[in-house]
Amino acid sequence: MTRARTAGALLIAGLLALLGAAPAQAAGYRYWSFWQSGDGKSWTYATQGPAQARPADGQSIGFRFAVSQDSANAAKPRTEPGFAAVCRNTPAQAGHKRVAVVLDFGTAEDAPDNERPPAGRTACAQLPGDASAGDALAAVAKPLRYNSAALLCAISGYPRAGCGEQVEGGKHSGTESGAKSEGGEGPSVGMIAAIAAVVLLGAGALWQARRRRG
Repeated sequence: MTRARTAGALLIAGLLALLGAAPAQAAGYRYWSFWQSGDGKSWTYATQGPAQARPADGQSIGFRFAVSQDSANAAKPRTEPGFAAVCRNTPAQAGHKRVAVVLDFGTAEDAPDNERPPAGRTACAQLPGDASAGDALAAVAKPLRYNSAALLCAISGYPRAGCGEQVEGGKHSGTESGAKSEGGEGPSVGMIAAIAAVVLLGAGALWQARRRRG
């Protein structure tokens, strides 16, 4: 009887220790991330805001709406930044530049409550040579919404409200860029709790049975 109780207690202690060590999911932020591409093949997270960045003729800019923890795991636009494909029907014009704009409104999982993301799209903005990425975006995706700190909150009216709000826990699109999804490392909290409960009940039943026999 003592051995059974001791074994059960050790199992429970070990499982509860594992449960306590399980990493909590970090909070993320729901926002529009800004991307640039010079080679037309891959996206790079922009180091300047749209109002400061000035893409050159033949370059691409991208915007992705998602929940991400930070720039290291931000979700990229799911459409390739191919300038030739986006601007093939826009002829060059003297004194102007052409910039491919890629808009990815994200997934339903990352959408605010009671909102549905529009389909992604691309557009070719033709602008004066000194125009910013923000100018290119405004030329093809109005209405835009910014907050008082000049953070881009909405593109083409999406989302209707909110701006960079914190989102607690849960899976989100940031997992596309390397963040581990639930279940990717070790057992989930729910599974550990369920196993601990089964061990607890089993140990109790065994102790009761042996007590009755004794």
